[in-house]
Amino acid sequence: MRILGLLLIVGIAGGLYAWWSKDRQPDLHPDDPRVATGETGIVMLAAEWCGYCRKQQGDFERAEVRYRVLDIDTPAGDRAMRALGARGVPVTVVGQAVVRGYDTAALDERLSPLGYDVY
Repeated sequence: MRILGLLLIVGIAGGLYAWWSKDRQPDLHPDDPRVATGETGIVMLAAEWCGYCRKQQGDFERAEVRYRVLDIDTPAGDRAMRALGARGVPVTVVGQAVVRGYDTAALDERLSPLGYDVY
């Protein structure tokens, strides 16, 4: 009987925690681009020397995607990379989602609901 009561308490506590935490924003570092993107903003972390970054920027320009570029060779870009734990570019933040690399399928999945037809 004690075990059943304990399992019931643990189950209720777990359910309450899931309910309480489902709408909470994760604690983000102030330099994390997701702090400023909201649900629909787009930020691309890129470098001038990166061929995939230039290719993705060209794709975005042709599709008229409204986005902001953050150069990782600047102090702000470097801090953003560190906050995301990223090691390579491009890194694209779409709303609260992070797409690492030139991943056209993942980008299409995130950009289509925003009305962009990029790929």
